[in-house]
Amino acid sequence: MPQIIPIRELKNTASISKYVNESNEPVFVTKNGYGSMVIMSIEVYEREIAKNQIVELINDSLKDIDKDSLKVDGPMFINEMKSKYGK
Repeated sequence: MPQIIPIRELKNTASISKYVNESNEPVFVTKNGYGSMVIMSIEVYEREIAKNQIVELINDSLKDIDKDSLKVDGPMFINEMKSKYGK
């Protein structure tokens, strides 16, 4: 469950750091009752960035497939390569 804290609690950096590193969850910081920022460990940040990059690559690949008019199914491609290269 994500932790939500008011901005005034940022003074206690040691406990916030301990929480984000142990829980692997971000801490949401509010200001005047509204979301202001997110604090997370480096590991969580890097994992989220990697997920976003993977999603972008998959989406780009799907767009390329939709654009390409020369679609070949997998088994047919493998058979063509085997006959072409003799393996």
